[in-house]
Amino acid sequence: MVTWTFLDVSLAPDPSALPGGSVLQTLINGLAGWALLASLAGLVIGAAVWALGAHSQNYQQAYLGRRAVLVAGAAALLVGAAPAIVNFFFHLGLGVG
Repeated sequence: MVTWTFLDVSLAPDPSALPGGSVLQTLINGLAGWALLASLAGLVIGAAVWALGAHSQNYQQAYLGRRAVLVAGAAALLVGAAPAIVNFFFHLGLGVG
């Protein structure tokens, strides 16, 4: 009779366990800052295009400006929520076993 023995494995993420972990965290924080600045620029430019399009009764330009404002807002929302989203799915995955 054959018996199977399975080894249990575990996972404990620790960025400081490898060399360069703190550098990588700093890099990610910097990229998030740049993404927020790009979102801010997109929001300001989109709002200006929306206002100019509405003022000149150019509906296509107003639509493009409005879309740029919404996309910039959604991008900022995702940058801010990214850690919570990743943690949510990580903890959801831990509960699968």
